[in-house]
Amino acid sequence: MLSPLIRRPGRNAQPCSGERGVTMALVALSMAIVICMAALSIDIGTFYQAKADAQRAADAAALTAAQMISISGLTGTISSATWGQTCSGAGSPASLAAISMAQAQQNWIGGVAASTVNVLYGEGTSAPASADCSTVTNFDVNPTVTVSVKRTNLPVFFARIFSLFGGNYAGSTISATATAEAYNPSGAIPLVPLNPRCVKPWFVPNLDPEHTTAPNNTFVAPTTGQIINAGVSTAGVIGETFSLFPDCGGSGGRGRPRACTVTENPQANGTGGAHTLDYLPGEVLSASVAIAANSSAKIPGCANATFNDYSEAVAGCDQSTTYYCGNAMMNKVDLTEDPGPRRNDSANAAQCLINASASGLANGQDVLVPGAPPYTYPFQIQAGGNSALVASAGLNSGNQITNSPSIVSLPIYDNTATAFSSASTGTISVTVLGFLQVFINSADNSTGNPTSGAINVTVLNVAGCGNAATNAPVFGTSPVPIRLITPP
Repeated sequence: MLSPLIRRPGRNAQPCSGERGVTMALVALSMAIVICMAALSIDIGTFYQAKADAQRAADAAALTAAQMISISGLTGTISSATWGQTCSGAGSPASLAAISMAQAQQNWIGGVAASTVNVLYGEGTSAPASADCSTVTNFDVNPTVTVSVKRTNLPVFFARIFSLFGGNYAGSTISATATAEAYNPSGAIPLVPLNPRCVKPWFVPNLDPEHTTAPNNTFVAPTTGQIINAGVSTAGVIGETFSLFPDCGGSGGRGRPRACTVTENPQANGTGGAHTLDYLPGEVLSASVAIAANSSAKIPGCANATFNDYSEAVAGCDQSTTYYCGNAMMNKVDLTEDPGPRRNDSANAAQCLINASASGLANGQDVLVPGAPPYTYPFQIQAGGNSALVASAGLNSGNQITNSPSIVSLPIYDNTATAFSSASTGTISVTVLGFLQVFINSADNSTGNPTSGAINVTVLNVAGCGNAATNAPVFGTSPVPIRLITPP
């Protein structure tokens, strides 16, 4: 009998006996794949987050250094020796501010401060050249600052498994770079007008109260916007300290509305250290965004019942009024406002703005160092006891700061293009030639004394735009706007 062509397996045969352990191998391989995917998703996600942290730190540091350049008045000077006082190396105020900001807790990279912060300075859009800005040619024309941050030994987690196969996966390096620019259009060709926000409605004439000899008795050249007395006081305009007074008298008696009328042609006056500058109130047509004081109960001006749109523009941030810098007769002064000595609208609102609890210096407001004039370049600002930063940001009174509600912008108008007299009333058109960036030291809202209504200020910077400007305006919160630009 022939054997069958197909044999049936015996009862005790072991099926697939050669596939023993395959399942364990597949599980091991799957675990390796899962770990690799975890490394890619978690660790690479960690890297991306750290990279974003590093970029934020670099951006903030570059903007902080540019802000220091702006408020130092560097763009209003012509001396490289003066520049160096602001940004000459790692120990200079601008570099220290950038390093401090980059390593501040809110800018930590992966939960740790940057291990390395490098600050370099350049001119225009060219590559940064030096850690010492005084060695950069024409640095005051269009100064830039580039900050590079680096965090080393950023820890990884699942990817450490790869160290079993050789190599060092214990940590990685994350870095980022940002460049910021402080732009002052003064004397630029072609002329570029400015349109800063939160400008205070105090129109000051184009008259320099510290330099009264023609032809160098103005802030800026009307046609080019060039700064006339570039440099640091007393030779230049940066650092000049004087008192602003309303160029207004009153009309009307008890029970009748009063108006601001020009008592004399707007002028700079005063002798010796008592320099003054008369201003006219600007037209404000809508309410402003409030700038909250630390405690309005401490600030008498904040509770003043006479607050109107004009007062709010002083005490808050006026984002609706457009100041057309460089356009003829496009702005208006409003002589129906009353900032004069009887009501002191401007001084009351200024006290509210700067958080001063009384007239004069050292009443809780932020201060320039030293605490009384003459103020020395480069300017340092310290937080006052009533500062909102002290209450909300964890700063101590006396800490150095780079921003303050006491830093304000004032429009410079062409006082030669508009005729004023003691009979001038109502709304009058004027031409804005530029802006003063000033620090308000104090405001006097008392009555019955010669200083009533005075607002004492120090010039931090000047920007002119010229009255023939036709280009699109440059927007910013300052007359010397700062912005991030593409890293070189």
